[in-house]
Amino acid sequence: MLDTAKKHPMVMPDGTVIEQVVHLKAVIDHPRIVAGDYSYYHDFQLRDDYAAVIAPYLFPLSPEKLVIGRFAQIAHGVRFITSSANHDMSGFSTYPFGNFMMTEEMTEAEVKDLFAVTANKGDTVVGNDVWIGMEAVVMPGVTIGDGAIVAARSVVVNDVAPYTIVGGNPAKSLKARFPDAVIAALLDIKWWLWPIAVIEENLDVITGSDIDALRSLASAIGGQDEG
Repeated sequence: MLDTAKKHPMVMPDGTVIEQVVHLKAVIDHPRIVAGDYSYYHDFQLRDDYAAVIAPYLFPLSPEKLVIGRFAQIAHGVRFITSSANHDMSGFSTYPFGNFMMTEEMTEAEVKDLFAVTANKGDTVVGNDVWIGMEAVVMPGVTIGDGAIVAARSVVVNDVAPYTIVGGNPAKSLKARFPDAVIAALLDIKWWLWPIAVIEENLDVITGSDIDALRSLASAIGGQDEG
């Protein structure tokens, strides 16, 4: 049974827990990161601070957020380079002098203002049911649409349309996963919001490719979500 509260969601039939796979919601407690239910991260190493691994430049006082939807699949080595990693390029030098001259006397507002100078690209958003391949890098302010796939070692510098496969450096659109009408239906159905019991009972339809069957199922449950 799927359980978003479990730290390690992958358990083999013999009871072996695959500790390298973690539910992000269970291991991240960071004021600027929102991780949706059932979204997981796989790392070949066991980590003490998963927030620092996937978003190393996102600080508690950063103005931007990293928002990850439900059922996202994030592979080893993926990094989100959020806006606070940027350097101010408006003057002659890009050296971040202010970062190294903070004092205990500075107020929280002053520290936030310091980061706000460069964090001008906004939040980084990962949609629902997104698969991000091994060692991909997502740059500041990018939105990756629902159902998209990012190839391994890609560098994503622009928004990714829903249900689109991208790859390369910089990442380019390789192809749409489905015809436009099917993508529109999937974005309307939003199966990832269904009660988890309904999802578990209908995995063959959700992981299949019969859009009419998925439409019929959505109609039967009335688009109910978990609340």
